[in-house]
Amino acid sequence: MFETVVIATDGSESAGRAVTAALDLADRFDAAVHALYVVEEDDVAAAPEDVRDRLRSSLEESGEAAVESVQAVDESVTTAVREGQPTKEIQRYADDHDADLVATGTRGRHGEYRFVLGSVAEALVRNLSVPVLTVRQLNEAAD
Repeated sequence: MFETVVIATDGSESAGRAVTAALDLADRFDAAVHALYVVEEDDVAAAPEDVRDRLRSSLEESGEAAVESVQAVDESVTTAVREGQPTKEIQRYADDHDADLVATGTRGRHGEYRFVLGSVAEALVRNLSVPVLTVRQLNEAAD
């Protein structure tokens, strides 16, 4: 049923729960797993010109750490860090790798401001042609 699973991660707690769920699902179906982090181009473009390169480098390092943390759980995971608009890049990556499922957390770096800034998870659910597994972040009492 699932041959290729793409995990869209930003290194957040919510994404961590999605990683756990997606790796479990992929294991059950013996699916290949890809971990993807997208450096949001708007974040870089909005920064003052004299710090853009350092910001981009810092965000890429954060991305590498996020996907490597997935790979630390399962060394067969293929990792990638891309730059662009997150929803479009995740969709492009999923299409390029014939993904059968994309997994993501429902709350990432934007936290409580997700309603103002828009939600990557919501955009993925609305726009991807493959199923999207969204995993919500539990509050501490629910853990």
